[in-house]
Amino acid sequence: MQTELSRKLGIEHAVFGFTPFPAVAAAISRAGGFGVLGAVRYTAPDDLKRDLDWLDAHAGGRPYGLDVVMPARKVEGVTEADVEAMIPEEHRRFVRDTLAAHGVPELAAGEASGWRITGWMEQVARTQLDVAFDYPIRLLANALGSPPADVVARAHDRDVLVAALAGSARHARKHQEAGLDIVVAQGYEAGGHTGEIATMVLTPEIVDAVAPLPVLAAGGIGSGRQVAAALALGAQGVWLGSLWLTTTEADLHSAALTRKLLAAGSGDTVRSRALTGKPARQLRTEWTDAWDDPAGPGTLPMPLQGLLVAEAVSRIQKYEVEPLLGTPVGQIVGRMTAERGVQEVFDDLTRGFEEAVDRVNRIAGRSGQS
Repeated sequence: MQTELSRKLGIEHAVFGFTPFPAVAAAISRAGGFGVLGAVRYTAPDDLKRDLDWLDAHAGGRPYGLDVVMPARKVEGVTEADVEAMIPEEHRRFVRDTLAAHGVPELAAGEASGWRITGWMEQVARTQLDVAFDYPIRLLANALGSPPADVVARAHDRDVLVAALAGSARHARKHQEAGLDIVVAQGYEAGGHTGEIATMVLTPEIVDAVAPLPVLAAGGIGSGRQVAAALALGAQGVWLGSLWLTTTEADLHSAALTRKLLAAGSGDTVRSRALTGKPARQLRTEWTDAWDDPAGPGTLPMPLQGLLVAEAVSRIQKYEVEPLLGTPVGQIVGRMTAERGVQEVFDDLTRGFEEAVDRVNRIAGRSGQS
């Protein structure tokens, strides 16, 4: 699974693996892919430094990268407390009532929420970069549009490639105009924030729109056959996220959530604003149903929704309240039927890729003889 981009980065397989878990990112890089650590959950620079220290020590000398959530437009002087103050009481009451209806216990006194979407904030994201650029990262990816121009320049000064996710050809062209090096074409099937266009349609559209810029295909990819299809559509690699959630190296801290993921089918996800305020594909639960119910107050825009539900999500996860328990995940969850190590996943991907290429070559050979 080699492409021009994989050769440029010195990796064996053109498989880029996004994950919030350092152990998974390191294992992806050791297996010959490119591990990308998600930074959005890190609010303290020392926590990110600790995990980058670990990742750097366990990646086997292989390249790795970092994924941030950084707005293109700079917002000065806005604190988390300022944003919290914008949340209506009606929405706070809806959260309390929904949790009470399911008997979700309170956090212990003095116990802080462990899940807060604050990495989007200018000052938080920039402190993440201050830490990250002290490490030999080879790629900086942004999940919220093109990074600010000074960040792109700063990365390029350090010979770090810059990538961003796009859900349309129009968004992809903006990334190209901003001087980015890679576009991730994220289709409707993907976990997390997605657009409206399916990967099979989106990938060639973006490949054509930004050529010769390299494109990675994302969304609904979890087998070697699908990797082969993505490369046939013109992508120079694949960007996989959901597939790693049920690997043995992942640290979900919840046996109940792992069971739900392994039992879920491809139709058991939904694009909902319940988690962050923007449409994000996740497991469908009674929590997403409550927020998507027209009888409710409706979700708030990002970042208000993420801050509103932060403590609630922590409580649901800590106490494993199964009807409400979910996570961002793509439609590929239907293929995630057993816990496997990252290396085993790679072995399956490469085997399936070779079989798919051989099958196409046989078909092409027969066609050539007819």
